[in-house]
Amino acid sequence: MIEKAKILDKEALNRSLMRIAHEILEKNKGTQNLCLIGIRSRGACLAQRLGALILRIDQVMVPVGILDITLYRDDLTMIGSGPVVHKTEIDFDITGKNVVLIDDVLYTGRTVRAALDALIDFGRPKTIQLAVLIDRGHRELPIRADYVGKNIPTSKNEIVEVRLEETDGIDEVVIVGQDKPG
Repeated sequence: MIEKAKILDKEALNRSLMRIAHEILEKNKGTQNLCLIGIRSRGACLAQRLGALILRIDQVMVPVGILDITLYRDDLTMIGSGPVVHKTEIDFDITGKNVVLIDDVLYTGRTVRAALDALIDFGRPKTIQLAVLIDRGHRELPIRADYVGKNIPTSKNEIVEVRLEETDGIDEVVIVGQDKPG
């Protein structure tokens, strides 16, 4: 796989997150009954960052949780005999809350579908909104994001890699793909 294009550098990624934080506050008319839940793993990092930005903007710390969707995936039988299940960390009640579900890349919609199923096991939110850093298209399910950092048209044989300081040592978004034979 070769890197075909850099879509966001550190500054552009941070600007996208700041815009999303402002949009979340505007749509929800502030922080009352608001909580953020990131889909493990990069969605969780983005949720933490958005929580810090909301604190900076509104001086209110909103609850931030981490959701593991491993057991809710519809391809569980195809990913091996022993999938690794991580801990879900939601230590607050989501019933009646405006939950913003956060992921790094929206593609087919299957990850979000699994996350919705998992969330409902924790309570009955007033609303569930979706924030993604990248929307690359190619939906297989009728799911759309409420907040999008950047829309990137891609082909199905390309991969969008979100690299974050917390997991990868660098903040950037790149498209990678197969090297074309000369």
